[in-house]
Amino acid sequence: MKIFEKIITSYNKEMPFVVYRKPNKKSVSALFSTIDSLTFTNSFTESGFVFAPFDNTKKAILFSLENSEYINEKTSLDTLISDDKKNNLDEKSKKNHIKLVDKTIKEIKNNDLKKVVVSREELVALSDFNLINVFQKLLSNYKNAFVYIWFHPKIGLWLGATPETLLEVNNSTFKTMSLAGTQLFKNVNNVVWKNKELEEQQLVTDFIENQLRNISTNLTIDKTETVKAGSLLHLKTKVTGKLLENSNLKTLIRALHPTPAVCGLPREKAKKFIVDNENYKRTYYTGFLGEINFNPKSTDKNSSLFVNLRCMSIENKTASIFVGGGITKDSNSKKEWEETVAKSSIMKRVL
Repeated sequence: MKIFEKIITSYNKEMPFVVYRKPNKKSVSALFSTIDSLTFTNSFTESGFVFAPFDNTKKAILFSLENSEYINEKTSLDTLISDDKKNNLDEKSKKNHIKLVDKTIKEIKNNDLKKVVVSREELVALSDFNLINVFQKLLSNYKNAFVYIWFHPKIGLWLGATPETLLEVNNSTFKTMSLAGTQLFKNVNNVVWKNKELEEQQLVTDFIENQLRNISTNLTIDKTETVKAGSLLHLKTKVTGKLLENSNLKTLIRALHPTPAVCGLPREKAKKFIVDNENYKRTYYTGFLGEINFNPKSTDKNSSLFVNLRCMSIENKTASIFVGGGITKDSNSKKEWEETVAKSSIMKRVL
């Protein structure tokens, strides 16, 4: 594929690019930037691809359509099943994460926090990292995810396969989702969800409904369903609506990001707890990425944004894999640790 060749060329020349495939699609799209400067957006009125951090007070990086070569190609990759890498469990990491979860549960029980999403960074040494091979494995193994590779010489290299849509917007009509609750897929037809996961999911859905009520009309909340993402199962609720005339894409993004699925409730208190207590900086993990005001062949303004989950950054032959989980008063710290181990395996199996 021409796109794969251009990935190598741009990466070697240290020129910014993003290559991605939307969930359940047969084609891969790419923007190869013609400039190497760092460009940001705060208005979300431009046309291009954004890469935004978890911290919603900071600007999103923009690869503008105007300053990029756009390519779209069909893929013909068969499913590649990689052997699951054994998780070399770091006892120190386990101890630290369990301690953090226990502290979070105590904090929730002692004040008005309802949920906090806490996460950790797992470092994996890479002996023979091949950028194209890893990207191809992501594309082949995670057909129903938003799969991407993103690079900027001033920021770094990121890859991911996220199951969570933040927003899909066509002119003034939008779709979003609440995605919470996690369990391992065990090839069973009757999936049983415990109260903890159901409550966590409902908190996210209620937040989205409350945030959108005053900026939209025709708001519809679908029934909650179970969805598969790699080796994991999640609870998902689809939400649709239409923006009011005095609202826009920025209004929508500010209302939703960061959602309780990656932050917590109340949002600002949960965010402060995360920043104060996680022992690393999330940067772009649990941020969002995707197309804004984007349709090269039409005057329609389409935006497709995804939450940056199941992702990793690569630097100096080391992969930083980011994983977390939603904590409520009913959480069990050892089970929360096991959930992060299951989530980290999604990235590990392609390395």
